[in-house]
Amino acid sequence: MEFKHVSVLLKETVDELNIRPDGIYVDGTLGGGGHAYEVCKRLGPGGRFVGIDQDGDAIAAAGKRLSEFCDKVTIVRNNYCNMKEELIGLGIEKVDGIVLDLGVSSYQLDDPARGFSYMEDSSPLDMRMDDRGTLTAADLLNTYSESEIYRIIRDYGEDKFAKNIAKMIVKIREDKPFVTAGDLKYAIDAAIPMKVRKNLSGHPARKTFQALRIEINHELDVLKESLNTMIDLLSDGGRICIITFHSLEDRIVKNIFKENESPCTCPPSFPVCVCGKVSKGKVITKKPIVPTDEEMEDNSRSASSKLRVFERIYS
Repeated sequence: MEFKHVSVLLKETVDELNIRPDGIYVDGTLGGGGHAYEVCKRLGPGGRFVGIDQDGDAIAAAGKRLSEFCDKVTIVRNNYCNMKEELIGLGIEKVDGIVLDLGVSSYQLDDPARGFSYMEDSSPLDMRMDDRGTLTAADLLNTYSESEIYRIIRDYGEDKFAKNIAKMIVKIREDKPFVTAGDLKYAIDAAIPMKVRKNLSGHPARKTFQALRIEINHELDVLKESLNTMIDLLSDGGRICIITFHSLEDRIVKNIFKENESPCTCPPSFPVCVCGKVSKGKVITKKPIVPTDEEMEDNSRSASSKLRVFERIYS
């Protein structure tokens, strides 16, 4: 299957990077290389680009797409949480811009073998962004306790029927293990009253599939644990641009950007700061940048996307 992915907020992201022709830029979620290609087009002979992705298919696709820039591009298969170590290995201490396009690519959603989508009943319950990992969604559903499954669906899917769904999953697996997307959809349908399902705006399985994907790939933990390090990797005036697709991701990015802009923990009544925490820069996007109506018409998957930008400033 050909790797296809339409880059969301492409122009907006590249514009916000304020690309310098001789700068060093990193894409921590390289995907098919859409954002990367536009960045590389703007780099001069002294510029450098590093692309990181944990998905082997994405690495292969991006390698082909960026082949014309091979003199300035380095592609690494890894999770972006290891960005600092990878850059040090390449002799890079500071960079001028970082891009993260979070979530699932169109390719991952559309390839039934990857198991990210509920659209194909026969799809295996996999959901690993890095197929070198050992835990699949099927493993989780067949081995985690009811309380653990409930917590995952409640916290990461924000589904008010999380308890019902978890209970139904454990009940069903006593007779038959979960193998396919259809197995899980059946459990979710059985757990949610018919009158409620009829009035839902989206598919009743959407939130549970999202929750399992986040847990399998540790998406929120990786984001929380990596953001401060990535901000520290930026040179003076360097920017980090992050595209999120759901409220959980966006909240983390918003809060960490705000904390880096205004880290002081002193009570407002104190005449001067005594905590010693110094601002690392400023939030460029007080409100997130969202796609235009035209982009949402062309690519419905962009509808929930938000772009937030932070600029590093050394005082």
